[in-house]
Amino acid sequence: MPLPGACLNIMEARHKQKGYGSISNPERFCNQDFKNLKQYCLIKGVRYLDDMFPPDAKSIGQGILKPSDLAHVKWLRPAQIAPDAEFVVDGVSRFDFGQGVLGNCWFLASIGALTFQNHIFEQVVPLDQKIKENYCGIFHFRFWRFGRWVDVVIDDKLPTINGRLIFVHSTDPNEFWPALLEKAYAKVCGSYTDMTSGTPSEAMMDFTGGVHMCVQLSDASSDVWGLICRAGKSNTLMGCGTPQGVSTKKQNSETARGYSGRLFSNYKKGQGKLVKLIRLWNPWGKGEWVGDWSDRSPMWDVVNSQDRQMCLSVADDGEFWMAFEDFCKFYTDLDICGLKPDFIDGKSSAQWKTSVYEGRWVAGTTAGGCINNRDTFWTNPQYRIKVVGENSETNGEKNILVSLMQKPDKRNRRLVQNLHIGFSVYLYKTQSGKFPAMFFNTHLPVARSDKYMNAREVIEFLMLKPGEYLIVPSTFKPNETVIGVCCGGNPRTKWRKPEVKGATRLKEKSYWAWLARGTLEAASRCQQAKQNMAWAVPEAKIRV
Repeated sequence: MPLPGACLNIMEARHKQKGYGSISNPERFCNQDFKNLKQYCLIKGVRYLDDMFPPDAKSIGQGILKPSDLAHVKWLRPAQIAPDAEFVVDGVSRFDFGQGVLGNCWFLASIGALTFQNHIFEQVVPLDQKIKENYCGIFHFRFWRFGRWVDVVIDDKLPTINGRLIFVHSTDPNEFWPALLEKAYAKVCGSYTDMTSGTPSEAMMDFTGGVHMCVQLSDASSDVWGLICRAGKSNTLMGCGTPQGVSTKKQNSETARGYSGRLFSNYKKGQGKLVKLIRLWNPWGKGEWVGDWSDRSPMWDVVNSQDRQMCLSVADDGEFWMAFEDFCKFYTDLDICGLKPDFIDGKSSAQWKTSVYEGRWVAGTTAGGCINNRDTFWTNPQYRIKVVGENSETNGEKNILVSLMQKPDKRNRRLVQNLHIGFSVYLYKTQSGKFPAMFFNTHLPVARSDKYMNAREVIEFLMLKPGEYLIVPSTFKPNETVIGVCCGGNPRTKWRKPEVKGATRLKEKSYWAWLARGTLEAASRCQQAKQNMAWAVPEAKIRV
């Protein structure tokens, strides 16, 4: 058993789940088995060609390239682009790549964050892959998709024009892991075009299976700095951005149009004044903030030479420093995806149990709509949980997480239109069978999602007294969903397996502190497209 305060992260917990769809035994995307395909190609002495994501215009998609440019596209393997091609050159870093013509900075920003978490990176990007040894042109990557890990197989043919990569490119022309990772994710999305526009939280969840929260910086509480510092120490992934089309008139020249940062520092300047700084990174790989604390800002003159040399790098590499106040001024939202979610309130001693269930809303049978539809609301799936233990209301602790996700009903990401989804929680006394319409006409919910949102995931942290509860997820249209009901409390709290109506239990696992206790502004989830994003890292102390 972990020591008090220890926190077993989500990746480790799922790694222990040996079932199909776990990180150690992922599902085969498009039913393609990497080992069998590679072995076949090696035996036959042929280069792999992926017929499920072929090197053609359909895989690129419409709208990215002009027809005249599309006609000049050639799909080349790494060795045809660079004679000394390697999968990885001298390790992985956020400085390894820059954005191409594709508007997927949200994805690249998440990769930048991923490079700081080696144990997670190696789960997503298997590093035992080579371009020269046992090479046959086949690669694979792993993503977490709606409750399950999937293994995605691709060939290594990449789209080029005049021998140069069209999309993400490496700063070292011999390194190809960024371009191949991007291609694998494009396959999951349906095409390269389908990666256009998004939020960093989407890719972060696909990289980790973690728990996500979004902070609106304009409405941020006074503890947002503390939240960011705790998140940095907890090895979370972070990204931020500005809404698409935001005006830059109020920003300084080359201001950060959406990049965001990684190193959080309490910094003393002048006569001991404390300054909060955040180091940011632009996934374009260039273009930086030029205001206070930028690379050439005179603010650095008050810093002693040792700290300045350690922290400051004057280079157009997309990375820069920014005062926390300016960060909140020029960015609208901050996405945090936590594996060790003690960052929420700094507590991690609670023991949590999680259960994941998959069901379907079907028109006419289980798609009852929201509570406004009182005649049909009862037909929605119903999930039972029992909270046993001390009353946590006395200290305000959150003791349950409810997460509701909806699977896409289209192969291509850009065609997916998320339905408005939400859930309600009811307290009940002992009762068997499915709850009828009369129950919902005579009982009010004790908790609910803040609002119905057309989001990929709706998540709420709740505080429930000991008792038996019914969780009812609902939407207005039929749609296949993955529903996660996660229950937790302090180490003295006992939990009972939920009784489920209308869904199949996928898996159940106990581990320490899957979710720390705390509050969450669920209504502030960011649905708009972002211009650029970034990421975040551990706290540091700088002294003059």
